[in-house]
Amino acid sequence: MSTEAPAAPGRTPVRRLLPLIVPSVVVGAAAALVLLAVSAVAGQLQDVLWETLPDALGVGRYSAFWMLVVLTATGVAVGLAVWKVPGHAGPDPAASGLVDPPLPPGVLPGLLLVTVLALAGGVSLGPENPITAANIALACWLGTRVAPGSPALLWMSLAAAGTVGALFGTPVAAALIFSEVLAGRPGPGALWDRLLPPLLAGGTGAVTVTLLAHPSFDLSLPDYPGPHWGDLPGAFLVASAAAVVGMAAVYALPYVHGAFARLRRPWLAIPLGGLVLGLLGALGGHLTLFKGLDEVKVLAADPDGWSAGGFALMTVVKLAALLVATSCGFRGGRIFPSVFAGVALGLCAHALVPQVQVTLAVVCAVLGILLAVTRQGWISLFTAAVLAADTTVLPLLALASVPAWLLVTGRPQMQLHDDGTALR
Repeated sequence: MSTEAPAAPGRTPVRRLLPLIVPSVVVGAAAALVLLAVSAVAGQLQDVLWETLPDALGVGRYSAFWMLVVLTATGVAVGLAVWKVPGHAGPDPAASGLVDPPLPPGVLPGLLLVTVLALAGGVSLGPENPITAANIALACWLGTRVAPGSPALLWMSLAAAGTVGALFGTPVAAALIFSEVLAGRPGPGALWDRLLPPLLAGGTGAVTVTLLAHPSFDLSLPDYPGPHWGDLPGAFLVASAAAVVGMAAVYALPYVHGAFARLRRPWLAIPLGGLVLGLLGALGGHLTLFKGLDEVKVLAADPDGWSAGGFALMTVVKLAALLVATSCGFRGGRIFPSVFAGVALGLCAHALVPQVQVTLAVVCAVLGILLAVTRQGWISLFTAAVLAADTTVLPLLALASVPAWLLVTGRPQMQLHDDGTALR
């Protein structure tokens, strides 16, 4: 993906980059505002569904009965919307990645509607994929009209970077993702020249979200005292085990997706998926609902609050919920639920082997699962490190990524082709 605007031969990098500054800032800020708006609406609806209504009815907020009711009802609402809205709320989420070609603008109202419903209803998916898709579609549609002749890939890159920056609260994540994309593609200027526009868009998106919402990924885990020789085996084993667990979910995706696809109608498949998610929530507890960012902070705040079996159960339930939600047709992303599963698995590893320092166990498990699910090395390293907010874990994370990456590279991804076969 190139971020270069058309340039005359001999044009200096400065003259190529200056015209991109204002579009980068505008698109980055707009991407953040779309994310904040969708999150705010979903948060308000979530309060109604999980606090106001059960309190008015005298039902436990997170009782097994209420989880079944809300998630099944969410499945019915989303299934009917996907069936009836223009464009059916976008393509099959199991076949969608984080950055895909722009959708037609007419698809966006339905896509955003079902995203809000899923986020509020407790579905185990994050907002990243549909919000990125919506921002890319809006940026390409408006950008090519404001600046006729400008490449659609420019607007795609700015919108994707702005959204990623807003999601993670920093432009570094966006720059790392695009460094993978751009490194192997020819284009004028140094790599940093080509990274500058998406970096600016990501930075603007991150600043906008930080000023308006003050998000934080810091789990307030215990301080990591620094690398020791004894930490190496634990880091390697936890990251590798997490990668294997993540790959189990990856290999299961075509089968679970195929089972729901046999129903052929979204108004059948998605409500059934909602029912299954309600049953999984009743099994794993209410912390396994939703995208998992707030819930994972509850886990990390009390590393000794559950047994190893409890943490293992939450890991399995969250990954199963992610599989079901992605397979049956709910729209959403896979990064945030995977982070929850990784944290729970890391806490399980620490509970089983207390000699593995808790912070190291958590970040290595998150790293391994994200490598398996996303196949994005930089974003996996970055996300794991941000959770600890401690740079002393970076050397061990980098080392632990090697065996984990060797386990996942060249294998199927947690994304399908349009025909339902695994993507490699």
